[in-house]
Amino acid sequence: MAVNIDVSPLREFAHSFAGATAADWMWQVGVAATALVLGWYAARVFTREVKPSPRWQFGEGDFERVAYPLLVWAFMEIGKLILQRFQPVALLQILVTLLIAWVIIRLAVYVLGHVLPQGGFLRAAIRVVAWVAWIGVLLHLTGLLPEARAAFDDIGITVGKTRITLLLVLQAIAALALTLTLAAWISRVTESRVLAAESVEMSTRVVITKLVRVATMFLAVLVALPLVGIDVTALSIFGGALGVGLGFGLQKIASNYVSGFIVLLDRSLRIGDLITVDGRKGNVMAIASRYTVIKGSDGTESIIPNEKLITESVNHHTFTDTKAAVPMGVSVSYGSDVERALALMLDAARAHKRVIAEPAPVARVKQLNESGIDLELVCWISDPAVGDADLKSDIFRALMVSFREAGIEFPFPRRDVRLLATGETKESPFNSAS
Repeated sequence: MAVNIDVSPLREFAHSFAGATAADWMWQVGVAATALVLGWYAARVFTREVKPSPRWQFGEGDFERVAYPLLVWAFMEIGKLILQRFQPVALLQILVTLLIAWVIIRLAVYVLGHVLPQGGFLRAAIRVVAWVAWIGVLLHLTGLLPEARAAFDDIGITVGKTRITLLLVLQAIAALALTLTLAAWISRVTESRVLAAESVEMSTRVVITKLVRVATMFLAVLVALPLVGIDVTALSIFGGALGVGLGFGLQKIASNYVSGFIVLLDRSLRIGDLITVDGRKGNVMAIASRYTVIKGSDGTESIIPNEKLITESVNHHTFTDTKAAVPMGVSVSYGSDVERALALMLDAARAHKRVIAEPAPVARVKQLNESGIDLELVCWISDPAVGDADLKSDIFRALMVSFREAGIEFPFPRRDVRLLATGETKESPFNSAS
């Protein structure tokens, strides 16, 4: 049931206007001006002296834009409480109401800018908050707020034993928007704080942020539904239907989400690891709830469902040790000095800045081929995430120069062709006079 209470500052302002003196208005204007000046000065001093760490950032932009109207409102309320003991303060009541709307708008801009991504949706949300705030102020000042509530409550339909009114719908939208925004804000602040904790492993930090996000959103819905008169126990029917849906059509999606949390909790994968899965090799760039993103050396980003990381084999190149071996094959002709070639290969590997000294590079004869001798150079690097294409190119170019200077030849396929005499030629063409 709506409670009709007429609290119209404009009507009180009009009633007080007849009996108020010029001194009364001057005192109210003076209090308002003093509140504006003190609020501006206090906001400047506060934001200059208090510089919060980025990990505690809970809004977008400079907090002074919120602190200024908030402090003006506080100073004006103090002045109004003192002045109303001696004279009417209708003007200050109107100004306080306008300041409340101003604070709400500035606070919404500050918080929503931190929660929502920059774009059209953020601008639309800020415009909605501004319109609602100023319309609410206008209805309050004119004394039409109780009548507007009653009018919205009269518009509705009856579904079974429940009457759904326009007022109930608006309250539900407002409650959901407020609670979800608060949940997203708490999640975002917690995420920035947890991710900045370098003493905790990255995978654990990611798990904590995801759990906080899910928990805050779930609590937001549970808080918002009772605010609009919806029985939370009715969600048990929806939960049963959701369980049946997961058992049939959504089991793959549920499996990916569960696998994502398993991957994060058992610490088998971390951001920056070099892995090969499903024929794709790359660095782990992100571990989301449903998928994992790996980026190859060519810049291609592959989205791998988390279920594959649990049910299939994963080649982890940096699981316990970040060092990786880089094998390179070279062939020389049978007439070349093999020992000299092996020594030059080791020199080329040791001269490269990415090749580490321990384990030491190794050069060996791999195979005796029909065209030449296959040699193999194995060197170790400590930064496999950078890739090995440039490393191989540098060493091969150095070997081409050093082999040429040492007279070591690279083999190429050779074929001997013999032409045999037939019944028509009588003899081989190589034996005939030219």
